[in-house]
Amino acid sequence: MSKFWSPLTASLVPYVPGEQPKDKTYIKLNTNENPYPPSPKVIEAIKDASNADLRLYPDPTCESLVNAAAAYYGLPAGQVFAGNGSDEILAFAFAAFFDPAKKLLFPDITYSFYKVYAKLYGLQTELVPLDEQFHVRVGDFRADNGGIIIPNPNAPTAQLLPLDDIRKLLADHPNQAVIVDEAYIDFGGQSAVELIKDYPNLLVVQTLSKSRSLAGLRVGFAFGSEELIEGLNRIKNSFNSYTIDRLALAGADASFEDDAYFKETTAKVIATRERVTEQLLAMDFKVTDSKANFVFISHKSLAAKAIFQQLRDKGVLVRYFDQPRIDEYLRVSIGTDEEMNVFIQALQEIVGE
Repeated sequence: MSKFWSPLTASLVPYVPGEQPKDKTYIKLNTNENPYPPSPKVIEAIKDASNADLRLYPDPTCESLVNAAAAYYGLPAGQVFAGNGSDEILAFAFAAFFDPAKKLLFPDITYSFYKVYAKLYGLQTELVPLDEQFHVRVGDFRADNGGIIIPNPNAPTAQLLPLDDIRKLLADHPNQAVIVDEAYIDFGGQSAVELIKDYPNLLVVQTLSKSRSLAGLRVGFAFGSEELIEGLNRIKNSFNSYTIDRLALAGADASFEDDAYFKETTAKVIATRERVTEQLLAMDFKVTDSKANFVFISHKSLAAKAIFQQLRDKGVLVRYFDQPRIDEYLRVSIGTDEEMNVFIQALQEIVGE
């Protein structure tokens, strides 16, 4: 601890990202990255943008990209916000919409960045327990609150909440902002974007990192009523007007031009996920019903931490969370078929099959 730190800095427990080792080559199934490269159109667009214009600031309004996303989702441009990855947008949203005088509600097992942001912004929180099968129960979000946030599908449990449940949540809390974090929605879910027209309290947050293979580009979106988007812009322009650089803008824009490639790669991930799920079940693993690009698994007789370490020793990285209720589970990102074959073979050796 440094004497130069503020009391807030000293009190923070930062988010810990997935391991990015450099000691040797691993099969990385620990950070939910897409195993397939971005669309060739994205690469070409980034190359074209690598020119003398890099001396100029990027468009602070991200107009072309916002228009592309708006057209894709059938929304007015005024209902779309673009930011430097969904994490930045979430950080803006925590500052813009949640009432510090009341408790922010989110699931007890969920994306761990939510606790970090709440602490950073001095927000009170109340964790709403998932049921024994790790389902979100919207009827449990009854407490008086200053806002609600849920991932859909949830992370790390991978399970999807039906749109009817989201409608109920929105209708039950008309005076609070409700954020639905859809980082993994393209792998088998139905987006809540279509509900925006009926619920001005809904903010949907998405990212290009997962389904469009652009984790290295850092681009995300928020969709909501114009008053919510204006709130995000007020925070952004009080922080940094130029959050997305020229190369990222060009690549992200191009990603919407290649819908066929997007659908092809997401379909591959889904097919591999279903095949691997069947293989895991045959090896006495419990597997939650995943609609994400990862699976959440637990073995009936072997400790998750031991499996995690043995997989690492065999050159396969997965994610282990040493936390209550989920310390016997592993989160495994879906890789290529070849990578998942190596993973399954390593597991078979570990469990003795």
